[in-house]
Amino acid sequence: MLAKADPARLASLWADVVADLGGAPPHEVLRPAETGLVMVRGRMGGNGDAFNVGEMTATRTVIRLESGEVGVGYVSGRDRTHATTAALADAMLQTSTRAERVKRLIDSLADEQAAARDLAARKAAATRVDFFTMVRTRGPG
Repeated sequence: MLAKADPARLASLWADVVADLGGAPPHEVLRPAETGLVMVRGRMGGNGDAFNVGEMTATRTVIRLESGEVGVGYVSGRDRTHATTAALADAMLQTSTRAERVKRLIDSLADEQAAARDLAARKAAATRVDFFTMVRTRGPG
């Protein structure tokens, strides 16, 4: 949910989480946000042999909270802030005191993403065309 979230929307929701918790938890960056390429693989028909589709840009970061929990954030694209937010949320999900607030953020994102998928499906369904074949038979003669 965090990786697929719209960065602007995630930033807005994250600001609310940080405000509710009285600030971001103290943390150290174990691996600074870095951007690179990852190979995207696919399968013909979903179950055939794997093949390389191509490369895509991804950004990752790893942080550790002061209490010891380690969070990892991977996102597509070059948004370092998005990756850092995902890593902080991942680490906070492992704590007993902050997990519930982050779960509410993830639930909000899940609801929004489900609504977006539903809207896209309804738009696609509105353009659906049903094809049929009419069989004409000729009698003798």
